[in-house]
Amino acid sequence: MPEGIPVVVTGIGKTAAAVAVSRALAERDTTDLVVLNVGTTGALRDGMAGLYLPSEVINHDINAEAVRAIGLDPQESLKVDGGDGTVLASGDVFVTDPVIKARLAERAHLVDMEAYGVAFACREFGVPVRLVKHVSDSADEAAMDWPALVDASAKVLGEWVRSEVGQV
Repeated sequence: MPEGIPVVVTGIGKTAAAVAVSRALAERDTTDLVVLNVGTTGALRDGMAGLYLPSEVINHDINAEAVRAIGLDPQESLKVDGGDGTVLASGDVFVTDPVIKARLAERAHLVDMEAYGVAFACREFGVPVRLVKHVSDSADEAAMDWPALVDASAKVLGEWVRSEVGQV
């Protein structure tokens, strides 16, 4: 990341991400702030590669229908301004199973483990968020190579931030 841009490392999963982002937002003036959730993603559909700015993030591992059945709104889908039309499924499941991948691909293009938590925390604080994701794997058994693949994604994401945000 370019110097001068505050970085919050969220940890793995929606809960860790929501807590880390909430803590960071509570500790600073959020006037004119935009949060960038920059990270890797798995492709749920064939042919997806490169950089994406999702327009919607869904919480894929909540039992939304059951929550609705008891009269509550599970808020499983959050819209994100400035996106490219892609949908990102976010959950605490590290997707490598072809059955889970196929089920998620019916509703989303991409999958990660933190974006929903980040977007939810930002919404609660009234702070705009943009999701910037780079495909690191195809959400299958190859995802187990993520540690070896993340560096290439980090370089692409860093370049995007430098070109879009620049020096602060």
